[in-house]
Amino acid sequence: MARTILITGCSSGIGWDCARTMAARGWKVFATARTEADLQALAKQGVTPVHLDYRDAASIEAAITTVYDATGGTLDALFNNGAYALPGAVEDLPMDGLRDMFEANFFGWHDLTRRIIPNMRKQRSGRIVQCSSVLGFMYLKYRGAYTASKHALTGYSETLRIELDGSGVHVSIIEPGPIRTRFDANAVAAFKTWIDPTGSPHEALYRQRMEKLERGRGSSRTANAFQLGPEAVTQKLIHACESPRPKPHYYVTKPAYLLDAMRRTLPARAMSATMRAISEREAKET
Repeated sequence: MARTILITGCSSGIGWDCARTMAARGWKVFATARTEADLQALAKQGVTPVHLDYRDAASIEAAITTVYDATGGTLDALFNNGAYALPGAVEDLPMDGLRDMFEANFFGWHDLTRRIIPNMRKQRSGRIVQCSSVLGFMYLKYRGAYTASKHALTGYSETLRIELDGSGVHVSIIEPGPIRTRFDANAVAAFKTWIDPTGSPHEALYRQRMEKLERGRGSSRTANAFQLGPEAVTQKLIHACESPRPKPHYYVTKPAYLLDAMRRTLPARAMSATMRAISEREAKET
């Protein structure tokens, strides 16, 4: 039988590329999305479309049922991928907005992951791969919400790896830097939904930043210089799922490797000054 994988967030970008590529490699792919239009588009790509919304526990349960009904209760790999950013200064983040983002970026991931672990334990095999971010171990200005969710995911996944040691189930974290996706467009929508810039000390910068994002100029020149396509993440997923010795961490793009090296060598104050300088340079370039 073909190996099976459940991939979330497949409407575009990383999830879309991973789903199509893994199917081409002979995997039986269950690819999730939230809208009917996206599910219909996935059905034409040689994968099995499954409705799943991380913020809806019923949809998570239904998705697992669909997968297990089709496989006889087995699953070889899970790739948690769907997430979004809520840009804004920490002081301007409303509680409801932060809760909503954590439902989509963290709590829903936990709900899905814990539902598949028992069956993977019974199989004594399985791969759980988490798509985190360079902001899962670093930080940048105005990205506090997203950074918090990815730091939480990293700590969660590191702990899970230790707890599953000896079970045959491996946990890997993919940590990309700048990747070409719809990330900026989704961030604009989240900002408009949750952030009220009126009266904020950051109001002028917000309006300038959102205007540029809406014109498709969200990434700085520096970020664009190092940006890679979604296929760069797909290659890491292939290794995490198919290698007999999957790595705990997979970095994607040169900035991810560089920042990891810097955090290991620079003193805390120097690291903070570096990240502040990067944030300021980014603001000037966008």
